[in-house]
Amino acid sequence: MPFLWLDIERDNDARALAERARSNRDAGAVVVFPDGTSLVDPEIRAVAEKLGLGTAPRARTYDLIVVGGGPAGLSASINSASEGFQTAVIEQEAPGGQASYSASIENYPGFPKGVSGSDLVHRFIEQAERFGVEILVTRPATRLRAEGELRLLTLDDGTELSSYTVLLSTGVTFRWLDAPGCSTLVGAGVYYGAATAEATAYAGQDVYILGGGNSAGQAALLLARYARRVIILTLESSIDDTMSMYLVERIRRTTNITVLPCHTVVGAEGSGHLEWITIQHVTGGDTERVPANGLFVFIGATPRTEWLANVVARDGQGFVVSASDLRDDGKLRPSWPLARAPYGFETTMPGVFVAGDVRKSSVKRLASAVGEGAMAVQFTHEYRKHS
Repeated sequence: MPFLWLDIERDNDARALAERARSNRDAGAVVVFPDGTSLVDPEIRAVAEKLGLGTAPRARTYDLIVVGGGPAGLSASINSASEGFQTAVIEQEAPGGQASYSASIENYPGFPKGVSGSDLVHRFIEQAERFGVEILVTRPATRLRAEGELRLLTLDDGTELSSYTVLLSTGVTFRWLDAPGCSTLVGAGVYYGAATAEATAYAGQDVYILGGGNSAGQAALLLARYARRVIILTLESSIDDTMSMYLVERIRRTTNITVLPCHTVVGAEGSGHLEWITIQHVTGGDTERVPANGLFVFIGATPRTEWLANVVARDGQGFVVSASDLRDDGKLRPSWPLARAPYGFETTMPGVFVAGDVRKSSVKRLASAVGEGAMAVQFTHEYRKHS
């Protein structure tokens, strides 16, 4: 949704607008809407409802419920709804997943000049809605169970939805940096995947990026347009091993980007905003305290599957096990409950499928997630035919 950010510490008109909306001067953020109404310190769901986004289901039974609105889930919903199946996407935040944070995606087919993650996701959503997909936002799923031929999904307020098939495409969430001082400075100099929104605020300043993957590389190139210096800290000895070559070459040509291999962050300090970080050489153990205006963290991701414990099989990291992992020496594992072989992408609960980054052994790439979502829908059809 388009918006304008006004800083009440720098803009007198914005300060006056905020004071008129607040009953308490110490209250936090004020959101003002086109109709002149406002919300003070609102929950995200309240903002979504005010904007007219879907937060309550229109039905109770669907042909397919997709849990997770990232690229895999949106791709699946488009393919399902385009064939006339009543399809709902349940997203606990906002659609798009990690792809929506990317400043520029340059290796996705059909976009030779690249495309921003937010633009690409907007196209996915627009296409899904054109086919009649119902997209619910800010609605976490809390429980999944089987009852006869139906699969029952419970939402955070206790609402229970039923479907003949379910696709799990919850993706992954950013792994947090477990270092002293970092957690209290999140949003105040320490950011996770927020380079697109924050880049212009760091004009002429020094910023650090922790991580050596593609997301870190894309963030570095975006920040380098504004920042005085961008320093990439990576555990590996070279970004060549962890980053796509087109990004590596571009980073090497960017004069205000420096790569410090074999380094990590072990502490952060600041009074209300990040001011210093402590970096450590991972081999020698030497540490150095350096001034830093911003720290952008890209140290991997973890699946959000705690709510699926004892429901479907997961590996030790929480990734959902699918059909390709249900065999040992060619034989089905005891965790598979039926005589028939599982369909592709089917989990240990028949009729429940998995696609995208949350699937064990998946390729963590946008195009792969989109492909998996489309393929999973075809297997849900096979399941419906023979169940």
